[in-house]
Amino acid sequence: MKIKLTSVLVDSQDNALAFYTEVLGFVKKTQIPMGEFQWLTVVSPEGPDDIELLLEPNDNPAAQTFQKALFDQGIPATAFAVDDVRQEYERLVGLGVRFTTKPTDAGPTIIAVFDDKCGNLIQIYQA
Repeated sequence: MKIKLTSVLVDSQDNALAFYTEVLGFVKKTQIPMGEFQWLTVVSPEGPDDIELLLEPNDNPAAQTFQKALFDQGIPATAFAVDDVRQEYERLVGLGVRFTTKPTDAGPTIIAVFDDKCGNLIQIYQA
């Protein structure tokens, strides 16, 4: 069993694609029109291109409630590994990204949390 696909709920697939590619640096892998929405995935340029992140529309009321509850409680929707949290923090702040948690020592790791402007908090971490 392998992880090949995971998803993050987004309130706008177009905005999410712009943010996840132009700001975070992911690469668009698949974009298939599916009526009102799209099957839209991105991959990391630093990892295998068969591990995809689905930018999934939060059109379902249950998804919207779940996403909002996580956000309101300050819980990240997902986490991405980086080599240097402080360096990535500075890069992203320079691009206008709003952080809710600045780089913080958390035991054996360093974390930071930012707003993806698509309804989610995202954590970055380094071991």
